[in-house]
Amino acid sequence: MADPTITIPLDQETARAYNSATPEEKRKMQALLSLWLRELAISAYPSLEQTLKDVAQKAESRGLTPEILDSILKGA
Repeated sequence: MADPTITIPLDQETARAYNSATPEEKRKMQALLSLWLRELAISAYPSLEQTLKDVAQKAESRGLTPEILDSILKGA
């Protein structure tokens, strides 16, 4: 069964970065966004800063380093 798909409005630069990403980079971005949204859904409304820190730590522990994320976000 295929994963569900959602539509999220984005600014042009972010959309361009995603659309120009390789399949592997897209997979990493999708994983990061999935983690972030899941954390928001199950938490008792922690601060956005804390949520971002938690997601960043989890993503890094799964191999998404700050350098890789920066490269993805810059569209490289």
